[in-house]
Amino acid sequence: MHFSITIITNMLLKRLVIALFLIFCTENVLAKDVSKKSPWTFEAGISAGRPTPIMVNAGVGYNNIFFRAMGGGMYFGTDDFWVGYRGGFAWEFFRELPFTLDLGIGGGYAFAKAPNGYLKALNKANDERMVRSYNYKESLDISVEVRASIYGAFTQIGIPVHYFMKHDEPTVLWQVGYAYKF
Repeated sequence: MHFSITIITNMLLKRLVIALFLIFCTENVLAKDVSKKSPWTFEAGISAGRPTPIMVNAGVGYNNIFFRAMGGGMYFGTDDFWVGYRGGFAWEFFRELPFTLDLGIGGGYAFAKAPNGYLKALNKANDERMVRSYNYKESLDISVEVRASIYGAFTQIGIPVHYFMKHDEPTVLWQVGYAYKF
């Protein structure tokens, strides 16, 4: 069963790479210089989503190639915090319009700890530490990402294709936010 899923995943990834290559070539052949706009684009923003609740976003692009980095964290106490980082490369379609669509690949790491009242009560009832008194989540992944943006408001969805490290890993990653381009 695992062998057939791996073959199907590899076929889909090969087709995605071929489709992106054909779109890249076709767009460059048909592109016309309608303005003398700088090929460089920068962005800064904020977003909310999964696996990290709040992230600060920054990005730099040259023509249609875009690199984004996101990060966020919050500390409430010794066993009550979360942190996450993501980054990725994307190909940006419709760059000259207020609406853009980005297709790319990214990676990220997320870690969170939260207190667990049931486990604390179990330790207290036994007068010793039998189990951890907190829950945790951790993931390190590579994912395929799609991002749609209109006038700076964006939504981004990522599907992890490989986990290097996982514990309660999410199956779909998403972000919703606003990014100012300049």
